[in-house]
Amino acid sequence: MTLMRAISQDTFGGPEVLRPVQVERPEPLPTEVLVRVVSAGVNPVDVKTRTGAGMAGVLGEPPFVLGWDVSGVVEEVGFGVHTLHVGDEVYGMPWFPRQAGAYAEYVTAPSRQFARKPRSLGHDQAAAVPLAALTAWQSLVDAAEVRAGQRVLVHAAAGGVGHLAVQMAKHLGAYVIGTARAGKHDWLRGLGADELVDYTATRFEDAVRDVDVVIDLVGDEHDTTSTRSLGTLRPGGLLVAVPSGVSPELTREAENRGLRARPFLVEPDGAALTRIAELIDAGKVSIEVEEVFPLERAADAHERIATGRTQGKLVLRVAP
Repeated sequence: MTLMRAISQDTFGGPEVLRPVQVERPEPLPTEVLVRVVSAGVNPVDVKTRTGAGMAGVLGEPPFVLGWDVSGVVEEVGFGVHTLHVGDEVYGMPWFPRQAGAYAEYVTAPSRQFARKPRSLGHDQAAAVPLAALTAWQSLVDAAEVRAGQRVLVHAAAGGVGHLAVQMAKHLGAYVIGTARAGKHDWLRGLGADELVDYTATRFEDAVRDVDVVIDLVGDEHDTTSTRSLGTLRPGGLLVAVPSGVSPELTREAENRGLRARPFLVEPDGAALTRIAELIDAGKVSIEVEEVFPLERAADAHERIATGRTQGKLVLRVAP
């Protein structure tokens, strides 16, 4: 049995439940690849799942290894793998919402859940991309079918998903409005935001009108953001509720106003990651990494991300 370093937890709780362990290294099944993880992204869903919320209902009771964002190198390929080869540098969001175990030295997953990482990014930056970028891309392109000339409102525009959604919506030809603290406005304008609202000083529904699509990355749990967002939409407009889904009450309220509200959950998508890599390498989308932590300091990264004040993404460096 070959062992590897990982971060695990034996119980739900605060960041202190995360601990370094030695676990068995996985072996790839047919159509799977073994990836040596260089860096792993940290996401809000990791923090929620650690506490017993998020994807805990899918993962079940601890112990388990958190993490879905991976950037690394293909170490071994299983029978039937034709798209990747040993030595390829790849990135991906394998298995979501099932356990991927990205907070570890190795992961295995179907080869087509990975893509070759952007050539212009190192592993730390590439590890910050998959979950956030796929969430932004799938919500805008697949769920909302955003078209050129539409008005798109992105909540939490300075966050990991938000700053990518701003850039992708702009790439799709939309007029992009974002909500963020005033100190983030200049940065977001540089990413392409056309209009910004400081949600700490202004009720966004008082400042924004006639929006075609709202990408809500906050949810009704925080100051009824989803319900209030309905007031910004034009007739027939669409609210895509990312973090918490759509309650029956929100559905009824939207229907009563002649609007649509759609829940959203991201899924692995190697083909979309290939397209996203092309956009990154072409300079059309950039990724912001606020800080890189060594794997053993995963708890510190969780404490930071739980503040809700990060600019962009946090990453764990797994490789020594």
